[in-house]
Amino acid sequence: MTGTVSKLAAPRPAAAPLRPASLRTAAIACAPSPRRVSVSIAGRARSPIIAMASAKEGNGAPTKKTTLHDLYELQGLSPWYDNLCRPVTDLLPLIASGVRGVTSNPTIFQKAISSSSAYDDQFKQLISSGKDAESAYWELVIKDIQDACKLFEPIYNETDGADGYVSVEVSPRLANDTQGTVEAAKWLHKLVNRPNVYIKIPATAECVPSIQEVIANGISVNVTLIFSIARYEAVIDAYLDGLEASGLSDLSRVTSVASFFVSRVDTLIDKMLEKIGTPEALALRGKAAVAQAKLANQFYQKKFSGPRWEALAKKGAKKQRLLWASTGVKNPAYPDTLYVDSLIGPDTVNTMPDQALQAFIDHGTVSRTVDAIVSEAEGVYSALEKLGIDWDEVGKQLELEGVDSFKKSFDSLLVSLQEKGNSLKTASV
Repeated sequence: MTGTVSKLAAPRPAAAPLRPASLRTAAIACAPSPRRVSVSIAGRARSPIIAMASAKEGNGAPTKKTTLHDLYELQGLSPWYDNLCRPVTDLLPLIASGVRGVTSNPTIFQKAISSSSAYDDQFKQLISSGKDAESAYWELVIKDIQDACKLFEPIYNETDGADGYVSVEVSPRLANDTQGTVEAAKWLHKLVNRPNVYIKIPATAECVPSIQEVIANGISVNVTLIFSIARYEAVIDAYLDGLEASGLSDLSRVTSVASFFVSRVDTLIDKMLEKIGTPEALALRGKAAVAQAKLANQFYQKKFSGPRWEALAKKGAKKQRLLWASTGVKNPAYPDTLYVDSLIGPDTVNTMPDQALQAFIDHGTVSRTVDAIVSEAEGVYSALEKLGIDWDEVGKQLELEGVDSFKKSFDSLLVSLQEKGNSLKTASV
């Protein structure tokens, strides 16, 4: 791998029980009755998932259907997996169960690399060849992303580039660096060199212009860390502006998702509601995130319609799908499938961490909900405003916390890699 990776990291100067028959669950083994199977996810043993085979109409041949397949086939939602770790082949049973894409972030890689010996051999080779810790980090990451892209390439091809993506994030140190983010995105895209890679860029105020420029350069983007509708509007405009500025006659290969975070919104707003403490406030706990997400979906419908969008669609442009992120339930008092069950609808993505994925396969409900009872979502949103909760301020706080969390994970991993690298060099003397 060529190029000095470390330069991109610092700011650059300007230049429950199974539901019955209505839901089909994972057919890991073709048996007439349910049986438990142990599924290894991301290199670690997980609790058993109940598997059930169902018969195909006509010839009686068994099929392998799960609620994840139903999400896509019946409701048009693409289930993705929010994790990546070696061996990447651990993704194969998940793909068979209906997973259609993968997301990663600095925290995921920090956990993967620091807790596994699977990266040691490549890391030793990189350090022996003279790579510094940060350069080595990016080579480790890029190999995982390339290998995962290969596994999802059939889905990408089958859907004509609509699905089957693997996401990799630029350095979190660049979250407030517009041009540095652009250069990092170009660099990552070139090095990964796979048609089904998404370059993740945070939706900070400084990086919204980066999104526009990267899209204009024909690079597909996963816009991450979106916490408010106001910022979401800026993200959509950046995508549309980028498509228009690209000069491409065929826009079909430049795609994007907008990662709208969910559970973290409830975590913060619930604390605010508990501080207010009135019966009215306490009754709204656990409702803010889904309400805002439903309204974001309404906004999506409006923005991707009308003359401006139709002109782009004629050139092959694809809608920037909403991706529900942070869908693992953090409050054990809430149903463990809350942020999947409540946001099901066409042209959307839900990227699920381990527990949410397993819970939904086991007892999720496949039913269109994202645009159901929108008036109720509007009522919740307004009621929270009347209680003094400022949605834009909530978004800003969560964005700062999200960026800071990724930076800490990134920096922590680089320190541990540096220490490991130093010990290897000492041992070889």
